[in-house]
Amino acid sequence: MNKDEIYINRCLQIGNNGLGTTRPNPMVGAVVVYNDRIIGEGFTNPYGGAHAEVNAINAVADKSLLEGSTLYVTLEPCSHYGKTPPCSDMIIKNKIPRVVIGCIDDNPEVAGRGVNKLKAAGCEVLVGVLEKQCKTHLKRFFAFHNKKRPYVILKWAQSIDGFIAPKTKRHKKSVWITNTYSRQLVHKWRAEEQAILVGSNTVTEDNPTLDVRDWKGHNPIRIVLGKINQQGTSFNIYNNSSETFTFNQDFLDYSKPIAEQICALLYSNNINSVIIEGGSQTLQTFIDEDLWDEARVFHGNIRFEEGVKAPHLIGDLQSESQLLEDILKIYTRD
Repeated sequence: MNKDEIYINRCLQIGNNGLGTTRPNPMVGAVVVYNDRIIGEGFTNPYGGAHAEVNAINAVADKSLLEGSTLYVTLEPCSHYGKTPPCSDMIIKNKIPRVVIGCIDDNPEVAGRGVNKLKAAGCEVLVGVLEKQCKTHLKRFFAFHNKKRPYVILKWAQSIDGFIAPKTKRHKKSVWITNTYSRQLVHKWRAEEQAILVGSNTVTEDNPTLDVRDWKGHNPIRIVLGKINQQGTSFNIYNNSSETFTFNQDFLDYSKPIAEQICALLYSNNINSVIIEGGSQTLQTFIDEDLWDEARVFHGNIRFEEGVKAPHLIGDLQSESQLLEDILKIYTRD
């Protein structure tokens, strides 16, 4: 890595601190560097708070150094008024002479205007440093603005012989495919996404809570696909730990593609990411309509011989890791 890449990489590390809290804003990271030394760092506050650039500049103890510094940031500084004033204005006000940007914000309200504003004020601006990594880092934000839908993550666990559940009668004791560490990781993932979605059969068969009880963070908004025929309020998803919505025939036209309609509903409600955890039919619906971005599949060390078959997915394997006896494979669609 060259010098600029090293500092943008640090911005990526810092930006992760905002994961799950900044939405609908992106989780941006920024650093201020003077004479090859970081003198200020910042990441985006929860929605309504200061942006990364503001926090990084405010963290600089000696503001006189800003006139000889470089500001590094993962995403183009904003140039418009929202919940907070434009970051580009603050950069100009503090006379920072050089700005290095990971990637352009193609939100129509920004889309190069921040860069143009900085250049017009005499700043030297470099764009596209670790651009691919920055776009991946900001994948939820870009999916929402560019694809007009949330970033869609599929998640399931399957047995050695390819089943997501054994052939058992309803309300019997749960059979775990994965170990405690894998299940805790899933709770971490839930805290990172805005919503979680399951089919009504998953609710009636498993009675899940769909929260982050094994991790510290915000519970996602819970969404149920389909009608629950039994007394709905008796299920765990209707406790007060998070909002719960049901998408049934009142919201969906079952003669048309379902996943597409769900994504449109989520987008209209400003939900920028969703993790889909089952069941097999719900997951397969999103796969068949090619409406997914990432799939996280656990392979547990258990055999069922018969039961509910796991979804069939073809994707690009990005990584494979092991958590004790469990194997986690992560796929992307593109």
